[in-house]
Amino acid sequence: MEGSAASPGRRRRPPRRPERQQIVLRRALALGAGLLVLILIVLGVKGCLNARKHRALSDYARNVTQIVEETKQTSKGFFEKLDDPGQLSVTEFVAEVNADRSAMDNYESRIDGLDAPGDMGRAQDALELTYDLRSSAMTEVAEQISTALGDVGAEKATTAIALQMKKLLASDVIYAAVVRPEVKRVLADNGIDGEDIPESVFLPDETKWLDEDSVSTSLAAISGGGGETSGVHGLGLLGTSVNGTTLVADATTAVALEEETPEVEVEVQNQGESTENAVTVSVTEAGGATVDQTISSVGATETQTVAIPLVPSPTGTTTLEVEVQPVAGEQVTSNNEATYTVEFE
Repeated sequence: MEGSAASPGRRRRPPRRPERQQIVLRRALALGAGLLVLILIVLGVKGCLNARKHRALSDYARNVTQIVEETKQTSKGFFEKLDDPGQLSVTEFVAEVNADRSAMDNYESRIDGLDAPGDMGRAQDALELTYDLRSSAMTEVAEQISTALGDVGAEKATTAIALQMKKLLASDVIYAAVVRPEVKRVLADNGIDGEDIPESVFLPDETKWLDEDSVSTSLAAISGGGGETSGVHGLGLLGTSVNGTTLVADATTAVALEEETPEVEVEVQNQGESTENAVTVSVTEAGGATVDQTISSVGATETQTVAIPLVPSPTGTTTLEVEVQPVAGEQVTSNNEATYTVEFE
């Protein structure tokens, strides 16, 4: 029949070939594999960078620890010498202080040369300030020590050294308040366990070494470590008074007992040729304890007065024994002491 015959203008569509489907599938698999490789590469690079960062942070903490431990030894040696010079002469002590100063300069240079990785910038800045304070303080001490142990300008040099102790204390505060906590925080934030930096205290006893008299006393001991200086040495007790009333030795003097605590004022003269440091003056009341006061420094031919309170306030008639302790090399000590009888009214 003519109606069932196929139209001569239409062609049948051939079926999709299996080969083309395979090609598309292979391309999809290749693309997926490429993405997987790319992800693995990114993760690998990131892991390498993290590992490198962790190593850098750990190395930084270990380098700081090494310098801090060496600093501890320098501090320990310096203050042990200052507290007890033993048999060191002035020349030997000055040489050792200069060695300590050189060590601190070295530590400061090593700190400045550290590469602060990651977020260690704030800790590094505070650490550099810490060691700048320590190095400059030890430099000033080394520059002043010879003068402080000599005759001319000793008192001024001693004051300058005592001021450097405050700078050392400031360095300890910065390290404890900023450096160590900041390093610990950065290490913890990066998941680094088992790494830390130690405490660092350069000034061992701030109560003692911030006191100028303590520094002066220690320097006086160093001056005496190698024997007394040449020339004439001698002190003299020029006079004693209580609340403005002059006492007369081996006689009874009446003193009005007012509301305030009575003070014994002792006038001391350096009758030698050299500055004397850490001069001790003592007052002993009959039946009571001895009270000492220290004059930090008395220049040659100079006179200093020290006031010693009498606590508790005496009543009635009492005896006061006043003595200026002899210094190294002093030959005549008969004018260093006197006894007074005082009648408090």
